[in-house]
Amino acid sequence: MECTVQRKNVLLVFSKVPEPGMVKTRLSILKDGWFKPEVASYLYHCMFFDAMETCCAALVDLEARHSSCTSDSRVGDDGQVIEDVYELVVSTTPKEKMPKMRQLFESSGEWPREIKFDFDEGASFDEHYNDAFEKAWESGADTILSIGADMPALTKADIIGGFDALHSLADSPNGGIVLSPDQEMGVSMVGWTKDANFDHTGVFYNQSGLTVLPAYIHKARDLGIPARYLPAIPDVDTMQDLMHNVTLVEALCYCAESGDDVAPPWRTEQALEELRLTDVRVRPNDLHDPRESIDK
Repeated sequence: MECTVQRKNVLLVFSKVPEPGMVKTRLSILKDGWFKPEVASYLYHCMFFDAMETCCAALVDLEARHSSCTSDSRVGDDGQVIEDVYELVVSTTPKEKMPKMRQLFESSGEWPREIKFDFDEGASFDEHYNDAFEKAWESGADTILSIGADMPALTKADIIGGFDALHSLADSPNGGIVLSPDQEMGVSMVGWTKDANFDHTGVFYNQSGLTVLPAYIHKARDLGIPARYLPAIPDVDTMQDLMHNVTLVEALCYCAESGDDVAPPWRTEQALEELRLTDVRVRPNDLHDPRESIDK
């Protein structure tokens, strides 16, 4: 006789309240950016909410798999039917900012699904990430997929592919991890199964000089934990990152108009239009391979 067991999948979004001078300072004149701190935090706010809307849309699609057929259920060797359920969690810091984060969402209108809020603590990035993951495991998570809040080019396919990759590792004796690189030797998305004996310790600001992506890979290799490589997702930390994402935002929003099944980053597009930052050009250069023998 078949019995159904639920597999709890947590999508964990690391974020901060978008306050001037506290977020995206590398986009502001406080560091080497162009914008006033208020503008940089406004851009972050738009990117954050666009990412959240994409998360909601992706989880709707994942849940629809099960409601429409049995493609989101898997029969194990023991005859158990595994039914995947999904939870969306916003983790912020410090704890005192949680009421303000809740209010930020409540004042923005109705969201298409329940969003849970929590906080993460620690003395370093590693400890903050470990704290948030540990809380998700304690809540009954079987898989965790985590992202940042500064990725306007995040798509539903990225999130769906991340959970599909985690599920493909579910039967591995050592569990497994999944990761998506960013554009600067870091990661934009990372997660693992509950059976993986893994954490973030030693990954961020690695003492040996490793950047985040190779630090995760070296750690997984040393522990004998399998990994799945996901398509890269660029984030926004610097002005150069932002210029790249301007072009991606334009492409995603136009493709959505043409019927592409994406959740367009419309808030970020609107903010960039307000800033008149929609047309990115580069200077001509001759730093290319010789073409004299090709072009006539």
